[in-house]
Parts: sequence; C-alpha cells; structure tokens
Amino acid sequence: MLSLSQLLWLFCSLACILSQCTYAKDLKSSCNTCKQIADNFIKGLDRTKKQNFGGGNTAWEERALSKYETSEIRLVEILENLCDSSSFDCNHMVEEHEDHFETWWFKRQNKHPDLYKWFCIDTINVCCLKGTFGPDCNACVGGSERPCHGNGVCDGDGTRGGNGRCNCDHGYNGEFCLDCIDGYFNEIRNDTFSLCTECHSSCKTCTGLTNEDCEKCKTGWGEDDEGACLDVNECLNDPPLCKEDQYCLNTDGSFSCNGCDKVCSGCTGAGPDKCQSCAPGYQDTEGTCTDVNECEQPDAVCTAENQECVNNKGSYICICASSYEEQEGVCVKIPEPEENEEAAETVKHPEEHVDL
Repeated sequence: MLSLSQLLWLFCSLACILSQCTYAKDLKSSCNTCKQIADNFIKGLDRTKKQNFGGGNTAWEERALSKYETSEIRLVEILENLCDSSSFDCNHMVEEHEDHFETWWFKRQNKHPDLYKWFCIDTINVCCLKGTFGPDCNACVGGSERPCHGNGVCDGDGTRGGNGRCNCDHGYNGEFCLDCIDGYFNEIRNDTFSLCTECHSSCKTCTGLTNEDCEKCKTGWGEDDEGACLDVNECLNDPPLCKEDQYCLNTDGSFSCNGCDKVCSGCTGAGPDKCQSCAPGYQDTEGTCTDVNECEQPDAVCTAENQECVNNKGSYICICASSYEEQEGVCVKIPEPEENEEAAETVKHPEEHVDL
C-alpha cells in the first residue's frame, strides 16, 4: 500500500501532467481562434469595400469612399461582425486586443498587410509560422519547409503549443516519417525523402510490388517452392474448420463458415443443389433437395376420422375436414343452425319434448 507521501507525489504528478495537457490544448485553441478572427477581418474588408455607395455623383463618391476606406466607422463595422455571439473565446480575444486592431488599422496596415502574421504571430504571440511550433516557434521535425519530410503532421504546427513530434501518414512511421510500416516498402528513400508503397496483399513485409517480393507472408498465405506467397485454402483442412450445418468458403488469405440451406443435412456450398443429403421432409430430385408432399403418399398420414392433410415446406399438418371442428382432440361435425335452435329449445322446455 502506498504511503501518504507517495500518494501526494502521485497526485501532484498527475495534476502537473493534466495542467500541461490543458495548457498545450489552450495554446492550440488560442491560435485557431486568432486565425479565425484574422480570416473574418479580411472577409469584413471585402464586405465593406464599397458599402453604401453606388450610383450618383461618381467624383463625390470617390472622395467619400476614400475617407470611409480607412475610417473608424468601417473598422467598427468590421469588428462588430468578427465573432458569433455564442463564441466566448473569440469575443474575449477581440475585446482584449481591440487597441491592437486600431493600431494596425490606422498605423501598420500599409507596412504589414498580412493581419494574421502581424496580429497572431508577431503581436499577441499565440501562433507561429507554418512549419514551426511551441513558445519559441522552433522548427518541426524534418524542418519548417517540409515538416515530417512531407509524410506526416507536426504536433502543434503553426501554434505556440504541441511538442513538434510527427504524427505520420498511413504507411509511414518512425521519428522522421521516413520508415514504412509492415505491408509497405520504400520505393524511394534517401536522408530527406521517402516514398512508401503498399506491398502485394499476400505480403506482411516486402521489397517490391509482387507476391514474389514478399519477405514474409501474411497469415492465411503460404510460401511455395519458388518463394512466392500463395493463398492457403483453409477449406481443404482435415478435420474441417466449419460445423456440420455449415459450408466453408475460401477467400484470399482467409475463409468463412456459412449456414447450409434449410433443406440440407450437411452441404458443400450454398443452395439446395449443394446438399450432402436432404433434411427430413425433403427428397433428392435430380441432385436438388425438394419438398416431400406427405399428403400424396400411398399410405395416409392423417388417419383419424374426418381429418385431411395439408402439406407445407418440409412437413405437413392434419386438420379437421370442412364442416368439422376439433373438440378434445376429435373432429366433430359442426351443428347446422336448425339443429342449434332445436337443441336450445330442448334446454328451455324439456317437458314439452317428453314422449308419452
């Protein structure tokens, strides 16, 4: 059992890790928010480019538009539409740095036309240039020009967060995303470039594109005498891999067990023509299991009095014949309406029906 001091140390360590993860996440989120603000600002510039002008005195409009173009009124109109009302982070960032927008608008716009770079990267320091990451905007693994050598994504790329490590694209692995995962091979490889190409479907590892270039076969494939990987037909296995009421279907590198048709008692494939023998109630008709009509057999199957036979798939049932109904397991005649009335009168007035 851990001592109190060990528990405190463990708690502090976990708290530190969680706080670092939250801090890194916040840094990435702040950059994304800032980038969205900068993008919306540019959209606002386009939207207000010739707002409220059109037609009339062109010379006057040109003079008025020149004043409006760099006016505080236009800036306010743009700022008011940068964020959705529900976005707290966006609205908070705009409110907190409104003076920076004014500075850029009136004093820095001509010298620094890229608002995103001036505001997000160089002024409030929440983003980095593409290909760099972290508080000091260090180059990602593989260099800022081609992070991860073009085969992955740098963690924190373009933000003040992340660790700069590579999350490699599918097919690549390793610290620099220059190696290939199993099932891929380096078609081209040098110190700064790697092209991983998928192996033949039979190969676990390989040096080329064909099944003859496998270094190791995948499960479900076997090596022939010439070293090529070929499919193993599991359906030839002895004892069989499937149950008695199933048939085996071989596929490349694998197999499946599928249920036999209900007319079969054991089968070699799908359908009533692939039965090893027919299930009870069915018979072999020129290689296909078909229903036996028990009601047409020479020997009657419904032998009780007043019964008749009804055939169905794989079986039959015995029912009472027309004008009969089952009562306690026996088929009895259904009384005619007149007989029912007479029986009812007998019950009501038995003395009137006594023979003298």
